Amino acid sequence: MIGSLVHLARNAQAGFILAREGALALIDPNVLPPSGRALLRLARLIERPGAGDGAARLSAALTRLGPSYVKFGQFLATRPDIVGVAAARDLERLQDRMPPFPKAEAVRMIEIALGRPIEALFLEFSEPIAAASIAQVHKATIRTPEGVETVAVKVVRPGVREGFARDLQAMRAAARLFERLVPDARRLKPMEIVETLARSVSVEMDLRLEAAAVSELAENTKDDPDFRVPKPEWDLTARDVLTTTWIEGIRLNDLAAIEAAGFDRVALGRAVIQSFLRHAIRDGFFHADMHPGNLFVDPAGRLVAVDFGIMGRLGMKERRFLAEILLGFIRRDYQRVAEVHFEAGYVPPHHSVQDFAQAIRAIGEPIHDRRADEISMAKLLTLLFEITALFDMATRIELVMLQKTMVVVEGVARNLDPKLDMWTTSEPVVREWIERHLGPIGRIEQAGNGLWTLAGVVGDLPDLALRAERVLNQLEDVTARGVSLDRDSVAAIGRAEARGNRWSTAALWIIAASLMIMLIGRF
Repeated sequence: MIGSLVHLARNAQAGFILAREGALALIDPNVLPPSGRALLRLARLIERPGAGDGAARLSAALTRLGPSYVKFGQFLATRPDIVGVAAARDLERLQDRMPPFPKAEAVRMIEIALGRPIEALFLEFSEPIAAASIAQVHKATIRTPEGVETVAVKVVRPGVREGFARDLQAMRAAARLFERLVPDARRLKPMEIVETLARSVSVEMDLRLEAAAVSELAENTKDDPDFRVPKPEWDLTARDVLTTTWIEGIRLNDLAAIEAAGFDRVALGRAVIQSFLRHAIRDGFFHADMHPGNLFVDPAGRLVAVDFGIMGRLGMKERRFLAEILLGFIRRDYQRVAEVHFEAGYVPPHHSVQDFAQAIRAIGEPIHDRRADEISMAKLLTLLFEITALFDMATRIELVMLQKTMVVVEGVARNLDPKLDMWTTSEPVVREWIERHLGPIGRIEQAGNGLWTLAGVVGDLPDLALRAERVLNQLEDVTARGVSLDRDSVAAIGRAEARGNRWSTAALWIIAASLMIMLIGRF
């Protein structure tokens, strides 16, 4: 009971700030029931005038609400299918910048995490040089067999886990209430969204997992001549501390410095696109936060990525899907693009492949009437997802994340080279993967893997038969005995259901009363 009231109070406070900043202007009243529309009209009476459009106000409100909600906003930026395109674009600019915590506190956390005094770990350790909602970064030096090396030390913010846990509980309560008040909104899966955010944040707050992401990406790209990542120092890494090699380079949005250093902007733009596509299609593991602040060019002219808290992963089916639809658009083979959607199981089989191909053509043909440097691959994928929604294609989180990352990556590349030809740049990577995996060699490998899997299944048949026999025997015993509930169990279930209904009714009355109090206070 007390916990429910605490969550209710937190959500009422969050609702007041969202209403005050005007973020509720993003809600379409037509999707709400009559009571919901009435409450929305009341809430909008307390909007602060002159705060910009609804999307801009949402960013302002989330910033005021604190680190957990800033992270929530950044997560929603990857879901335009939920918040709309305008809000998603605004949320992409949501800055995860927070005041730094004292150096002494960072030292204390490092010493606890690594079990040694700071003097035994680092030769020098700086004041914080960057701070975000989850962690902050310090510059330090260590002694290695090769000499003194400069490193970046990322330290988790004190108390951040407890704060996120409290806010996530309140978000869960709000999502459950939202599903109950607006049944039509269940298709947006608000509870699933909150749980996905919870998993994402829990991964980000364990810096050992970020070190593993750095290590995996480094292994995937070790033979790429134009891309590299920092090296994790495993002896100086723990759950709350991540130490990696320091990156000396120029940020990719500093065009003046790039030109002054004599780097080829056209080549860098091409490397940005091809590196991302190699990671996504070839490796199935890509950096999902490749904004200019996380990308550098080092003195050797190679791209360097940092900050690996948000990563995307694609299975073989998704990689084949992406490669084939891109190549299909390049070749104007809309029938094949449509077939790939059906083969992947993304579009329900009751739809017509030919009708879907016709819809795909409506996207592709206008593109081919334009100059190559005017074609946006990110916009193409956005239009494709809009069309697929008409054919009941279910939202695929990994594909939406890929599309949003491509929007950012394409923006970075076109900033370096405004005349970038996306198709010419992308085709070598896409074609190489298709020839390797869908050509003769790939088919032979798939056949070999299939035979190996079949051999394993055949070897397990005797064990499977014994298990099936045991399960059938148990089912026969249960059927013979019958299944029943005694009167006490039935009565207990009834009492629990009644309690749930009473609490739901009380929660609705408390929310309505809170809104009225806010309105009365305003006047």
